[in-house]
Amino acid sequence: MNEPTPPNSHSESRTPRPDWLKIRLPSGEAYFRLKSIMRRSGLHTVCESALCPNISECWSSGTATFMILGNICTRHCMYCAVTSGQPARVDPDEPARVADAVKLMGIRHAVVTSVTRDDLNDGGAEIFYLTAHAIRRTCQQTKIELLVPDFAGRRESVERVVEAHADVFNHNIETVPRLYDKVRPIARYERSLDVLRLAAELNSSSITKSGIMIGMGEEPEEVLSVFKDLRSVGCRYLTIGQYLQPSRQHHSVARFYTPDEFADLKTQAESLGFECVDSGPLVRSSYHARIE
Repeated sequence: MNEPTPPNSHSESRTPRPDWLKIRLPSGEAYFRLKSIMRRSGLHTVCESALCPNISECWSSGTATFMILGNICTRHCMYCAVTSGQPARVDPDEPARVADAVKLMGIRHAVVTSVTRDDLNDGGAEIFYLTAHAIRRTCQQTKIELLVPDFAGRRESVERVVEAHADVFNHNIETVPRLYDKVRPIARYERSLDVLRLAAELNSSSITKSGIMIGMGEEPEEVLSVFKDLRSVGCRYLTIGQYLQPSRQHHSVARFYTPDEFADLKTQAESLGFECVDSGPLVRSSYHARIE
């Protein structure tokens, strides 16, 4: 399979970030304690692999996003900092190690995500299921959010994850449909909507959630259309964040939205019936994810 050729603009100097996008380096006793636990447990977090700007704040507040099924993705999306290539074999002990780490870290809201594993028959759905159950057995008071890939559209994989009865079922739409071929060449917009629709239909007691990054070249009316599509498939929670280019080889930033524009998008989304909208330059899928 041929990987997409990055546009020439990716190799040029990047647009300077505005003042409201200044990011503090991770620090604090809680951050370094949790980092030490993660390394000793041989686990990965998307907080680190995807260069999340909120890692210190989230870890210190009792939220962490564990990345199961290794840290190498079978896809090569042009917005994502996670390494792509040939993944390692599935570790059957990983669910138990994640649960133990959740207990040691005192995590109150555990988000479990993964790289995309198109090499697996079920896309990794069984490991999601087992990890959720391991956390629930070990830490009964911890809320569980599963942030899943599209499983290449396999209905049975979505069904298996839903059977875990997580508090939140999350699948990111990421961008507007027009940009999918450019930044998510293997993914399909309608497929992602179908994943969310099926999850909402199978378990109405679980919160369905999605997220979008803006600043990749979308038009305002396209963003609003995505909001409407997400509501039409039962999506209840939404995150909206600024796209930040991980490297010169990735898709370039078309523009930076202002905090006021993010506030306007939050208002528009809420007017469509979303129950919870987190919108801001540094918002990511798991930012302020903890639910009571």
